[in-house]
Parts: sequence; structure tokens; C-alpha cells
Amino acid sequence: MIVDVLRSSIPDIAKMLRGKKISCRELTNVFLKRIKDSTKLNAFITVMEKESVSRSEAIDKEGIKNSDDILKGVPVSLKDIFLVEGVRNTCASKILENYVAPYDATVTKRLKDRGAVVLGKTNMDEFAMGSSNENSFFGPVLNPWDNKKVAGGSSGGSAVAVSAGLSQISFGTDTGGSVRLPASYNGILALRPTYGRVSRYGMVAFSSSLDQAGPMARNVDDLAIAYDAVSGVDHKDSTTSKKGPSNVYEHLIKNMAGKEKTFSRCIGIPRHLIEKGVDPEVASSMDEVIAALKKLGFKFKDIELPHAKYALDVYYIISPAEASSNLSRFDGVRYGYRSKGYKDLDGLYKSSRREGFGDEVKRRIMLGTFVLSAGYYDAYFAKAARVRTLIKQDFEKAYEGCDVILLPTAPTTAFKIGEKTDDPLTMYLNDIFTIPANLASLPSLAFPSGQNKAGMPIGMQLTGRHFDEETLFSVAWMLQKERPEWFNRVSVK
Repeated sequence: MIVDVLRSSIPDIAKMLRGKKISCRELTNVFLKRIKDSTKLNAFITVMEKESVSRSEAIDKEGIKNSDDILKGVPVSLKDIFLVEGVRNTCASKILENYVAPYDATVTKRLKDRGAVVLGKTNMDEFAMGSSNENSFFGPVLNPWDNKKVAGGSSGGSAVAVSAGLSQISFGTDTGGSVRLPASYNGILALRPTYGRVSRYGMVAFSSSLDQAGPMARNVDDLAIAYDAVSGVDHKDSTTSKKGPSNVYEHLIKNMAGKEKTFSRCIGIPRHLIEKGVDPEVASSMDEVIAALKKLGFKFKDIELPHAKYALDVYYIISPAEASSNLSRFDGVRYGYRSKGYKDLDGLYKSSRREGFGDEVKRRIMLGTFVLSAGYYDAYFAKAARVRTLIKQDFEKAYEGCDVILLPTAPTTAFKIGEKTDDPLTMYLNDIFTIPANLASLPSLAFPSGQNKAGMPIGMQLTGRHFDEETLFSVAWMLQKERPEWFNRVSVK
């Protein structure tokens, strides 16, 4: 039964629950046991065992009707950046080690309202700053396919929770690729929605103009259901769009009935971005994806994104600048860690932040403060903002001749733990293919595309027009039908 559950999709689980083949409590116990048996992966910071068991028992007592939400009774997990009322929220930082959230984030509330069972809070890079999930106060997350390799960041705990069958779906955040990169390293799917499509209320801020919450899953159906559950306008977050909840899963159901959405089926490839630095096995996997899509009737067009080569530079000016502002609230006065070794107010600020923040967070705060300082703002931040506009315009021009853009999610597969921690610039290069979508506020869907000779997952990504997640899901769903062996894999050990 355990393996059957772990190989099942949310629609499969919904049928099991409604057909009384398994109770919500039994289902919850399957995942809680998996979490306990997989503690070495370090995927969770806080396991909400008491709360999830109580919730599952209440659902069993209430019963699940056919008319109930498809997510009712489904176990989910949340990156430890989404507030859950009454549960500690650390952002994987010492400075918030004992902070207990006073309210639910909108993502949390919408999942609860649909009957999902929250299993716990997953590990992450501190304040979502990192590409490997090695920057956590609670230790690194291990890749379930090879425990000597990184899980990817910053949503590494969420990716591992899904890949290792510790949670049916999970939610992370994507500022520069933080759901897509770990998805690639762990053989699962992840969606970075259009900026403003999912509320950021109750989601601790890193870089406010780039942050976006996104779901992670093992198959396209689950990813669509998860996205539909949390998308839509939220009056508590003024940056959300006025669009209502999405209905991409309903659209996929229509696809199954043969009523596929009509689009030109043209995919753009910016070959100039992948000429150097891409692992040969990743490049070969991309060729396989192209072959599969050609078999499905897709055509391909070479496109140019001339300013994308500056994306990494722009990102590491804008995001640290916004981070330095957002993280200024952690001063040891109002909440969070407070140093004991200070003599005056200035000393309190300095000691609390020096002792509470990790090295990567300090590095980015200092970088951000520098680019915003007098005499440097125009030379760095203002110029980066102008180049960001050029990157957006490049995408707009590219979409005049294609529906979506295909790229590898990362230049390589997961690397060894500790391999890049002493070289921040090399570490930052892991995000080279994911960052452009964030700067342009575009939706991007990462999906698995097989594995290398060592058995490590490889991933690709599709990036679409603003608010056109539906097309991304359509392409991914067709790929899932064509190459099912790439999808729904779980590292059951």
C-alpha cells in the first residue's frame, strides 16, 4: 500500500479516500513514517505531527464527499518561509530560530481551506538565499538520489520532500530559480508562476520584485491542482494581479477528452545561451526533449535574447539591494534573535545581526547596501533596473514568433556537497538559465527529462508569456504522455 500511495497522483488519492480504500489518518501516517525514516535527508525543519494527525482524524470524522475539493485529505508541505499560525517559522536562520507565526500566509490558508493536511515546514537556504541548500542554520539538505550531492536551493527541502515521497506536493518560493533548480536536481516538476499570480502575504520577503510562490510535484496533474489551489487575487497583497483563480487542471481534463487548446506549437530556443558551459549529458537530454516534442508536432525556432547574458549581473544587484532593505527589520528589538553581548542600542543591532545571520545572508546584505549607497545608486541599481527592462523587451520580441521558450533548468546535474561553497561566483552560475524569467516576471515550468549515466536527474524548463501558464501545462502534459518514464518518479528506499 505504501508504494501504491507514493506512486499515486492527487486524483488517484482522491479516489482512494472517497472509495474508503484508505483513511485520511492512514494516508497521513504513510507520509509521517516516510519522514521519520528519512531524517538523514534533513528535508524538514519542523514536522507538524500532532497537528497533521489531528487534522486527518477530523477529516475522517467529517467524511469526504465526491463534491469536496480534490485536495481534501491530501498531505502537503511548505517551505519554512510560509507562515503557519501557531507553528515556528525560521526561514532556516538562527535569527528566527524560535519565532512562532501569529497568522497563516495566504498560501497556507488557501490550502487549509481546501482541506489539505499540512505535514510540516521544509528546510531551505537561509532567507531563500542560495542555490544548493547548504546555507541553512539547520544543516544542508541531502539529495535522495545520491546523499553526497546537493539538493539544490533555495527550496531544497520541498524538492526532496516530493522526490523522496515525504509529501505529495510542496510549496517553495522562486526568486532566481529556487523552485526550478532543486526540481531539476531531484527529478520533479516545479512552477514559477507569473509575478503577482500567487499572493506573497505571509511569505517572508527576500526580494520583493522577484519573489514568487510556486508548487512542486511529481507529475503534471498534481502540479496543476496545486497551482489552481493557491492562485488568484489577494487583497492583502497589493502586488497580486486582479485575475481570479486559475483552472489549468480543468483544462488538462479537457485535453484528456481530446479538446486540446489550439496554439501554434512553436518553441523558441536561444542557442546562443547554451553554446558554452552546459554539461554534455544535459545537452543530450535537451536533444531528447526536442525529439519528443517534434514527434508531437512541435516546430522549433532559433531566437535571440541579446540582453540575457547580463541577467546574472542584474539579478545580483537588484535582489541583494531589496534584501538589504527587507532584512533591516531583523534588528534584535521587536522579534527574533537578540544578542546578549551589547552595551548600547547600536551594539544591539550589530551584535544581533552579526550573530543571527549566516555568511551568505551577510554577503548579500553588504552587497545590497553598497549598491544602494550614496554615489553608487545610479552606477549600479539604476543601471541594473534599465537593463532589466531590456531583458523584458527581448522576451516580448521573442514571443512574436513562438509560444514558449525551452532551456535546460541548470547547466549541470547536482554537484557534490561542499564543492562550491568557497566560490560564491561559481555557485551563482547555477542560476544562469533560471534568472531571466524572474527578471521579466514570466511564468516558467521545470520538468524532468531523464537522468545521466550516474543516475542523477536532469531537468528542462519552459518559459511562457505573462499569465499564460496554461500553455506551459499543455506542453508539459503532452510530454508526460509521450515520455511517461520521465515523470512520477520517487526515490523509494
